[in-house]
Amino acid sequence: MDKQFVYDLLYQVQSGQTSVEEAFLRMRYQPYTDLGFAKLDHHRSLRQGFPEVVFCQGKTESQVATIMEQLALVHPVVLGTRAGPAAFQAVKARIPSAIYHETARAISIGRPESLEGKVLVLAAGTADLPVAEEVCVTAEAIGAEIERLYDVGVAGLHRLLDQLDRLHRADALVVVAGMDGALPSVVGGLADQPVIAVPTSVGYGASLGGISALLSMLNSCAPGVTVCNIDNGFGGGFAAAVIARRIARARAAGAAERSKAHD
Repeated sequence: MDKQFVYDLLYQVQSGQTSVEEAFLRMRYQPYTDLGFAKLDHHRSLRQGFPEVVFCQGKTESQVATIMEQLALVHPVVLGTRAGPAAFQAVKARIPSAIYHETARAISIGRPESLEGKVLVLAAGTADLPVAEEVCVTAEAIGAEIERLYDVGVAGLHRLLDQLDRLHRADALVVVAGMDGALPSVVGGLADQPVIAVPTSVGYGASLGGISALLSMLNSCAPGVTVCNIDNGFGGGFAAAVIARRIARARAAGAAERSKAHD
């Protein structure tokens, strides 16, 4: 259920167009749609500020297309992650406006009406870009302004130190790295914003499919570094967007209060 649906319904009750009983029934039967193979949670946007996101991996192309089509009937922005080209073609056949983000392996439908908060996404190397782009697509769909800072790994630390002003302009930072996973610790020692670390499965044999990077990030001595699961760009992007949105709203509320006091 989208927030606008609730607002419209409450206004209809207020104006007398809809009775309290009818509004209750409409809200009661809106929580989810049962497709047989999936139950779509339409109330998630009310609870968390964004609709249910479709994890496309493991689903058939038809299932992905049906789920995203049904979600798009209720929500203005819909996101599918870990989607291949075939799943995208199935979705686009039903929803021509759907966009495929090839590097991120994601499908998006619609865009937020406005952006709140800025998220800076850092990637250690080019091999980390699929996960970094999943971060970007996710955070942007939720409504954050995105800035990218790629190929700034610790093997050439001067590339990061040359961009410190960009770090300090962001509301939240997502740092994506494989190999030794050292970049989040470095960023955490330089920035005063929340730092969300996302380990990737990039690396040679001893990286153990990202476990080495994960453990390195979990053992970071830099304060304020929070760690997501291996290759979980979606989780990192979602968390960063929520943090940035709350910071932006608090900043706007503070500015409004100061303006009111000045008047």
